[in-house]
Amino acid sequence: MPGRKINWRIITSAKSIAFTILGVLAAVIGLQGFMVPNHFLDGGVTGISILVMGLSDIHISLLLIIFNIPFLVIGFQKLGYTFGTRSLIAVCLLSMGMYWIDIPAFTEDKVLIAVFGGLFIGLGIGLVIRGGGVIDGLEVVGQYTERKSAFTSGEIILTLNTLIILGAAYRFGIETAMYSILVYFTAMKTTNYVVDGFEEFTAMYVVSRESDKIKTLIRDDFRKGMTVFRGERGHLPDNLSVPVDCDILMVLVTRLELYRLEESVQQIDPAAFVYVHSVKEVRGGIVSRRHGNSPDGEQ
Repeated sequence: MPGRKINWRIITSAKSIAFTILGVLAAVIGLQGFMVPNHFLDGGVTGISILVMGLSDIHISLLLIIFNIPFLVIGFQKLGYTFGTRSLIAVCLLSMGMYWIDIPAFTEDKVLIAVFGGLFIGLGIGLVIRGGGVIDGLEVVGQYTERKSAFTSGEIILTLNTLIILGAAYRFGIETAMYSILVYFTAMKTTNYVVDGFEEFTAMYVVSRESDKIKTLIRDDFRKGMTVFRGERGHLPDNLSVPVDCDILMVLVTRLELYRLEESVQQIDPAAFVYVHSVKEVRGGIVSRRHGNSPDGEQ
């Protein structure tokens, strides 16, 4: 139905606008309330703007627009019109926020500036990314490179900004550079939590002769779906000729559920073979019920 599609687009657009506005406000608080008035070096295009502002009388709001233009052009060309438009809106809102909003400095303590400045900047970056854009032109490089590598945008941005900070250490001193690295470590972790969610999932695999009991445990006690692979156990160095058919159970759990489930499995079968690995992204299935998907009973 056409009506439902239109409503879904409206909801998606509203969420994108809300995330972008909240992200810009968080970034403005981080910059004006912590970084800029205390002469802390920021990274990316914002950091370059702060450097130039210190050498001239040009307001940072104008510099943010000027230095972001090349990266926004790359965003339009490489990542699409929608992404480029949302990023342009975010950068313009940040520029207007830095010009019109006046926030007094919250503290002069360098550690508090680094931690809370990074927290608000990371929150702003993450929210704008959730809105479908970026708040700093240099993040376009991070978003584009993320599609070509196994690194998150937060890790890519941190690496690029660290290089900028180390280059600026020649002018501002090593102490400022060290505190600025702390800012971006905090910002990276905050960005990852906001973008990927606080419930980081882990894939847990179980190979056991008591697989039926463990299936019941996972389904009934933990109320989780699972995927069952058909395999063989018994391929050991001293017992290669006696393979036994078995079920390999795979279930996605959060960090809080992992150890409880491991303990329960060990109680059923102390000899069960269990291994886990982190999962970068989860879509669909029962774990995504909160997003409005209809679970099929599997992950």
